Amino acid sequence: MHRILIICDDLKSTNTLQQSLQLRPCLIEIAEGDADALHQLRRLPFDLVLTSPKSTVKEDLALVDEMEAIRPGLKTIILAPEATQEDVIAALRARVFACFSSPCNVDEVAAMAVRALQADEWRSCIEVLSAQPDWIALRVNCQLLTAERLVRFMTELRSDLPDPDRFTLLTAFREILLNAMEHGAAFDPDKVIEVAAVRTQRAIVYRFRDPGTGFRTKQLPHSALHNPPENPLAHVEYRIEQGMRPGGFGILLAQQLVDELIFNESGNEVILIKHTL
Repeated sequence: MHRILIICDDLKSTNTLQQSLQLRPCLIEIAEGDADALHQLRRLPFDLVLTSPKSTVKEDLALVDEMEAIRPGLKTIILAPEATQEDVIAALRARVFACFSSPCNVDEVAAMAVRALQADEWRSCIEVLSAQPDWIALRVNCQLLTAERLVRFMTELRSDLPDPDRFTLLTAFREILLNAMEHGAAFDPDKVIEVAAVRTQRAIVYRFRDPGTGFRTKQLPHSALHNPPENPLAHVEYRIEQGMRPGGFGILLAQQLVDELIFNESGNEVILIKHTL
């Protein structure tokens, strides 16, 4: 049975998180502070630690170093009052599993905790190639868990945007990322996608490059993007015939959520642009 350590001296928020997790097959222990957490880690092995929502990301990352010295390979989810762009970059470099800033959705935290408990060979799935607040370049492997973790980090990176704008932007980001993983790499975890996030004075730009051979317009019968006007669900029929999973709306949805979506000639590289002014 998995064991989770939650660092928190707020009984109300701790109970709420416990209730979300107690339906899962895991044991939950509570630490009243960082010193208590280190003491418990020396005493017992834990699979996952959730940091205190009252401590800063900088404090949490220092704690992560100490905890990993005691339990190498320990998974950590950072909960913090806020997360700056520098904090997100530091968390990515430190290979924490995920990061949430307040106010965070307890159910989302619990769902990510469950994914962390199930994860294997995850530490090298997100590689920071270069990073500064306005330009981050990453290499990520092609599996659904990596996509979910990356979207979470990118959500924190864009905490400077109001919620409606951030939600629509990250929805488009997720759709194109999953499209690249599925159609460019067939969700092969041994293949990687290059992802860049750039913030200019007037726009937010995301770039994706997958390892596939690309596509041409007529090669997309599985996508809603090129359904004929007289049959807006033609791609659904095609996907059923081919035994494909439901979907095919990703590119079309992303197109409607950002200001510009541009593919390169071969179709294995795409840029999303959202104007901020």
